[in-house]
Amino acid sequence: MATKVLQAAAGKRWRPAISTMLVAVLMTTMPPLIVVFWGRIGEQAMWIKRAVPGIREGPDDDVSFVESPRTSHDKLLGGLLVDGFDQESCHSRYQSAMYRRNAGRQPSEHLVSKLRSHEDLQRRCGPGTAAYSAALEQLKSGKSPAASPECRYLVSISYRGLGNRILAAASGFLYALLTGRVHLVDPSNQMDDLFCEPFTGTTWLLPPGFPLVDYQSFYLHTAQRYGKMRENRVLRPESPDAPVSGGQATAAVAVLPAFAYIHLDYNQTDYDQLFFCDEDQRLLSNIQWLVVRTDSYIVPGLFLVKAFQDELAELFPERDAVFHHLGRYLFHPTNHVWGLVTRYYRGHLAWARRRVGIQVRVSSWESESPELLKTITTCTQEEGLLPRSWYYEKMKGMYWEQATATGEVVVVDQPSHEEHQLYGVKAHDRKAWAEMYLLSLTDMIVTTGTSTFGYVAQGLGGLTPWVLPRGEVNGTAPPCRRDMSMEPCFHVAPLYDCKRWEDAGKIVPHVRHCDDMPAGLKLVDRTEW
Repeated sequence: MATKVLQAAAGKRWRPAISTMLVAVLMTTMPPLIVVFWGRIGEQAMWIKRAVPGIREGPDDDVSFVESPRTSHDKLLGGLLVDGFDQESCHSRYQSAMYRRNAGRQPSEHLVSKLRSHEDLQRRCGPGTAAYSAALEQLKSGKSPAASPECRYLVSISYRGLGNRILAAASGFLYALLTGRVHLVDPSNQMDDLFCEPFTGTTWLLPPGFPLVDYQSFYLHTAQRYGKMRENRVLRPESPDAPVSGGQATAAVAVLPAFAYIHLDYNQTDYDQLFFCDEDQRLLSNIQWLVVRTDSYIVPGLFLVKAFQDELAELFPERDAVFHHLGRYLFHPTNHVWGLVTRYYRGHLAWARRRVGIQVRVSSWESESPELLKTITTCTQEEGLLPRSWYYEKMKGMYWEQATATGEVVVVDQPSHEEHQLYGVKAHDRKAWAEMYLLSLTDMIVTTGTSTFGYVAQGLGGLTPWVLPRGEVNGTAPPCRRDMSMEPCFHVAPLYDCKRWEDAGKIVPHVRHCDDMPAGLKLVDRTEW
């Protein structure tokens, strides 16, 4: 059987960490992708070698090599996507299903319907419409609308690493979906260069000329920070019986601000975390413009808001597939990135019968432990992901072949050689996004705990990962363990439940503490965890 192993590394600030990874390949600390083929020595292994040159040829949008008369590909992903986009403007939107062996989960009918309604909202109230122009004028005035606004907006600030940006944008979109707001993404950090537009006839990118010219620098000092206004009693919620999402509640103050800044960064205060409380959501529903800063996957926190719970249950009856659906709906690689994905796929992945992805993150503050390689090999062998007795210590150089004791052939390849994570570098982000997507095309995946790079790949691929521990291996912890779901972890989660002071990981059945970040929260489908 021909098998491939993918390894990618990502993190916040990287440097070369170890000299060996799976096989004797120089481990770099920005996400490289290392592919290991293996097959029995003889005709099959030679067939793989002969097949590789042939499938490198052809244009980027040629998918005939993955077509099979026995396989049908649902390009609309069960209704998650809508027909009608210009296919030439974004090849990946309708081609991605052809590259995935795992067809993924089916979205609920309610989610499909909700997405179509939201697309209408974006077209009706989004950039370029009279409603959007009127909302901008209202924002410039510095005053709240006299009546409940028909069109309300959420602006997501884009910052930090690519994995963080993806998780934050998905979180912002779900909040906009729940509260009937147009979702606009800060276009900085290559968001327009990396991702196709998810909506037809409108845009999700915040256009130039936004009146809040310094919105990207909003932080704890910002006067309109919601937590600060709540702490200073500038804003106070009213009755707990008022509706949350209908925009009909009134605040216990005379005048609402024209906008509020929601600060959900790592240093958020207890007052900032009131965002996840029902009474505060009722208050926020009347503010026309919200600007949100987070680099986290805040979705588990939204499941703690009582007023959202029934709607979320209908949207996502499988609670462990929220990002799986949101990610496949929102994040389609642009044509340049898709070309990187498809060329590498055709050259290295298309003909493997089994693909195992291994993503490793080593941060600059972590030790260069020689135990890491042992941990990875022990994990993959004990879990039956890779065969035993393969000679990684005899692998020399970046590209090599070597037989194992049991007769396999191992071939190592690496598409990029980035050594550090770089911020704001277009070519770097394109490679990172391509490698993240390639990792999601594997059949099974091993990730490093707390890595947003791994979270995105496992969610897009619909893969529940085996998770490697972070930091120094102490010899007592298992080399890896199967995660409780494929959902990302909300690292900086609320520590309380709005006045009840209960453990936020024990309040609702489908929100639990993360294995890789015990203080964090994640969604699970099984309630017995």
